[in-house]
Amino acid sequence: MSGYGDLSGKCALITGGGRGIGRAIALEFAAAGANVAINYVGPADEAAETAVECAKFGVKACIVEADVSAAEQVAAMFEQTLAELGRVDILVNNAGITRDGLLLRLADEDYDRVLAVNLRGAFLCMRQAAKLMLKQRSGRIISLSSVVALRGNAGQVNYAASKAGLIGMTKSLARELAGRGVTVNALAPGFIQTAMTDVLPEAAKAKMLATIPAGRMGRPEDVAAAAHFLASDAAAYITGQVLAVDGGMAM
Repeated sequence: MSGYGDLSGKCALITGGGRGIGRAIALEFAAAGANVAINYVGPADEAAETAVECAKFGVKACIVEADVSAAEQVAAMFEQTLAELGRVDILVNNAGITRDGLLLRLADEDYDRVLAVNLRGAFLCMRQAAKLMLKQRSGRIISLSSVVALRGNAGQVNYAASKAGLIGMTKSLARELAGRGVTVNALAPGFIQTAMTDVLPEAAKAKMLATIPAGRMGRPEDVAAAAHFLASDAAAYITGQVLAVDGGMAM
């Protein structure tokens, strides 16, 4: 645990929380005392395993299946989370996909699906969370953008658009909710070592490393520590911000 603050008694919903960065955030929050709801879509194995590991910290941990791009499933996800945990104090919009391709070869359905999951999904979750947090007069909304939103990347016009849209959405919602004690911020990870990057050719990894001033790829735990900070009382006066966790790539 990074030690940014006790989250005991808080309840967090993490979309795409079964693996990678989402899993690291779930474990980080659980270690800090937060109860966690781990969203997944498809097979439940990874989410269930993450929940088991989170529960070892003595907190409540549940799994919730939902496609975040579907409004009715998002509504049901929040209902189940409330039934399991009692409240939602922290929302982490982590669920996301890639369907890369150069613009002239990018299929309409690949553009639409990436925007549906990465941007519409966050919008639907933010709307549900805002209803609860406005009544509570407290809350934290943290969305996972990307360094790609800040500097672009060839072959990812759809992904970059979705992640840049998240930044605009974050800043706009921060203005709407700030007066009620709800903060809304975004994280912009750089190249993080996950299953997605593990399969890349060594040449591609070397090319990535050459763009990182810190000289190494990030770890999911690096992003989780930043999420912990934004979820904690230490960040109560921070809203509408984008924190790059990228080893200096976007400087």
